[in-house]
Amino acid sequence: MTEKSLETNKATSRVTINDLTGLVKMGIVDSNTIAAFAGMWIAFQYTNTPFLQNIVTVIMLVIGTAAIIAGAGCWNNYYDRDIDKKMERTKTRPTITGRISPKMTLVAFIALTVVGEVLLFMINPMTGITGLAGVFLYNVVYTMWAKRNLVSNTIIGSFSGAVPPLIGWFAIAPTLELPAIMLFLFMFCWQPPHFYAIAIRRRADYAAAGIPMLPVVKGVERGRKSILLWVGFLTVLPFFMFDFGIIYVVLATIMNIAWLVLGLRGYKTADPDQWAKSMFFFSLSYLMILFVAMMVLAPFV
Repeated sequence: MTEKSLETNKATSRVTINDLTGLVKMGIVDSNTIAAFAGMWIAFQYTNTPFLQNIVTVIMLVIGTAAIIAGAGCWNNYYDRDIDKKMERTKTRPTITGRISPKMTLVAFIALTVVGEVLLFMINPMTGITGLAGVFLYNVVYTMWAKRNLVSNTIIGSFSGAVPPLIGWFAIAPTLELPAIMLFLFMFCWQPPHFYAIAIRRRADYAAAGIPMLPVVKGVERGRKSILLWVGFLTVLPFFMFDFGIIYVVLATIMNIAWLVLGLRGYKTADPDQWAKSMFFFSLSYLMILFVAMMVLAPFV
């Protein structure tokens, strides 16, 4: 047995469920699959399409979306090995510790992406093409180019992060309508304040890895202003989302004001890390509450 084989066996023998969920970035898989399901659910209501009669489509959409997002997580782990080992929050990833080999990671990326895209194309061509666009935007445009080279990397990455609701929408609706556009904008505008909050708290990590995140290159103050700016953009969106119902518009407006007030009240704090932490956790609650509200209220609109 060669030394390479011994290393491979050593790596694979220690693979755990936690390693696998870390490889595919399960948290991102979950949130993006929920976003795709929300887009599909809104399309069901908007087009008066029966849900139970299309349960096979629902299953294919959920599995297909989860697969391509998981594949993207694998690619990100594979491609970013050189910078992940320099960051405290990523140096325990299985691709860095050696518990999962680069070859296994690459195989997982290819397999998951192919399976996911086959399922999405089986629904209809537009769903598959939209999925491919998301894969390309994240894997190539963001991971391979923008993340390492541009201060605007977060904004560019937000395009791929806003694609899942469109995948879900096109699984049911044949054309792009205002609700789908608003879902895209909602996800797009949510991402910069969420990820800038992470970047403020982890700015030493990003600096060590040479990743030009806005708070690293332009400073924490610029990062905080940008967070408030993007939350400000979010406050406008509900007034173009009356297709989601007046109750949703009111709830979203309240959530936006609460996020903005939280940000403004803590803006002058002496501890930007604590401020960023509160903004980060609010962003998670914000996203979950509004997606649940969309889906619960949609049948009554």
